[in-house]
Amino acid sequence: MPRILVDADACPVKDEIYRVAFRHEVPVTIVSNSPIRVPAHPLIDRIVVSDGFDAADDWIAERAGADAIVITADILLADRCLKAGAAVIGSNGKPFTMSSIGSAIATRAIMADLRADGTAIGGPPPFSKADRSRFLQTLDEALVRMKRGR
Repeated sequence: MPRILVDADACPVKDEIYRVAFRHEVPVTIVSNSPIRVPAHPLIDRIVVSDGFDAADDWIAERAGADAIVITADILLADRCLKAGAAVIGSNGKPFTMSSIGSAIATRAIMADLRADGTAIGGPPPFSKADRSRFLQTLDEALVRMKRGR
């Protein structure tokens, strides 16, 4: 049975996750460092971890496996979960894969170096309706594939 694990503290697509999960009757675990309001529904579980550095990431990574779809924008968490066999989708709807994660990690490192040098590089583009739509489609497709055993 597939399940969805959500790195929820800054996740902009929680409502979309609930909608897809309810349609597919798949359990969702919302993981955060502080209490987040979630629907009162038997498929939704909320886990509040300590506010320690990477506590939510560690909780998710320890439970990620072939039966999990992890929702996160955190590239290093995505890498850990992919290595554990989970499917991983960014909140913008772009899936992380074993073939794409290396370049994502390298880009992250380059951007961190530029920021450390004081270079003004800006942030990611604003979250858009297209991102939300892509996310819904990608999550739905991932659940269908997982239920079919592929």
